[in-house]
Amino acid sequence: MPSSSSSSSSSISIVSKCSVFPYQPSSLNSVKLKLSVSDLPMLSCHYIQKGVLLSSPPYSLSDFVSFLKLSLSATLSHFPPLAGRFSTDADGYVYILCNDAGVEFIEAKAKHLTLHALLSPLDLPVYFKDFFYFDRTISYSGHSNPLLAVQVTELADGVFVGCTVNHAVTDGTSFWHFFNTFAEICKGTKKISNSPDFSRNTVFNSPVPLKFPEGGPVVTFNGDEPLRERIFHFTRESILKLKLRANINNQVTGKKPVNGFYDAGKILGKQGNDSWKTVDGNNGTNNEGNITSVLENLIKTNVPSRTAEISSFQSLCAHLWRSVTRARKLDESKTTTFRIAVNCRHRLNPQMDPYYFGNAIQSTPTVAPVGELLSNDLRWCADLLHKNVVAHNDATVRRGIADWESQPRLFPLGNSDGASITMGSSPRFPMYDNDFGWGRPIAVRSGKANKFDGKISAFPGREGNGSVDLEIVLSPETMAGLERDPDFMQYVSTPV
Repeated sequence: MPSSSSSSSSSISIVSKCSVFPYQPSSLNSVKLKLSVSDLPMLSCHYIQKGVLLSSPPYSLSDFVSFLKLSLSATLSHFPPLAGRFSTDADGYVYILCNDAGVEFIEAKAKHLTLHALLSPLDLPVYFKDFFYFDRTISYSGHSNPLLAVQVTELADGVFVGCTVNHAVTDGTSFWHFFNTFAEICKGTKKISNSPDFSRNTVFNSPVPLKFPEGGPVVTFNGDEPLRERIFHFTRESILKLKLRANINNQVTGKKPVNGFYDAGKILGKQGNDSWKTVDGNNGTNNEGNITSVLENLIKTNVPSRTAEISSFQSLCAHLWRSVTRARKLDESKTTTFRIAVNCRHRLNPQMDPYYFGNAIQSTPTVAPVGELLSNDLRWCADLLHKNVVAHNDATVRRGIADWESQPRLFPLGNSDGASITMGSSPRFPMYDNDFGWGRPIAVRSGKANKFDGKISAFPGREGNGSVDLEIVLSPETMAGLERDPDFMQYVSTPV
């Protein structure tokens, strides 16, 4: 259901609420876009909730609200599906009816909250959940609810712009394409940078319908379980250290020494986690080395090919998987699963348009016995993830589609066995490109949607340069164990 006009936890008050319609009649007016094999499973998921925290605009909030409404109207003219509604025909096919029915726009106030109060606590404040409309609303409700809601919340010294979008209409790629365009138009552009592609002639377009229970689907996880939620920041340097551990151990052990050492642990020990002084290979003198350059050079000169290279993100994911599994104190015989959502647009042959608007994702599960995961090193775990992601090619995508068509089903979001991790979002998404006219966001945050024990969302760090923020949701006991884990925490930094 939509969020209430006030919240006992944060006293956020709704100032106004209205519908916003496309500035021009839809170019797809009355066109029906059939939901694909990748869209349909998301109908049991909550709407996506992501937003940006900004400093106060250099003009009145009322002017900013007016600009947002006008800009949203103009943006909807480029993204007409978002102003539509779902429709299911007699054969059970679900469509987006591009009928210009409009979206929700909400103005709210929380002037007792400061940027510092929102950003300083270790755990994410509960206030963020009230910065989004359609809280806990499942995507199937798009038959009657708008497919998009935008809420702007005024703070004591800033504003938060939150977008809530139906997950059966967009994946992360499409969501941020819309959000970036919205900000771009608000900033004053007359011609948008990238136009969305609404074609449905892809391999995801299937003749197989998905049958729903009476009354529609329900979420597949417990939304009321006690959870803790934190953002852990990893600098480029920290991630490169993990990448070095994942790659150098794999490549040089039993072969040739690197700087006189045979594994990444000894290399890191030699360089020193604090001083990072290196030896100049030409004259043997000590110089203050650039940690990033040292790490990049070690990886570049000792990994034989790009296809063999375990990526920075795969190395970080492996580190997280091992650390969370260790904190959960699971039985060694239990199987643990790490799921990553992969973008299929560039994996198909021929490739899909990079700005295809809709869901074009599949879940790649990697499994391992707990005992093996924890008894082996980071390289072993990272290599498992790496091989699985690399193998997700055109043939794998098509097999996944055929498998779904043989047994149409909703996406089983959650952690039913207590041993799973689900990685969503991506540090490659242009989240900090949302400049509404006076600078980049201070932070990116999400709402309460689709949160459960083991749900991780990856954001780019605000400073860029390969840094990553992991929004980690865990049971209170597991989170406490993770915070006490020195191997995990040594790589965590304070955000810039």
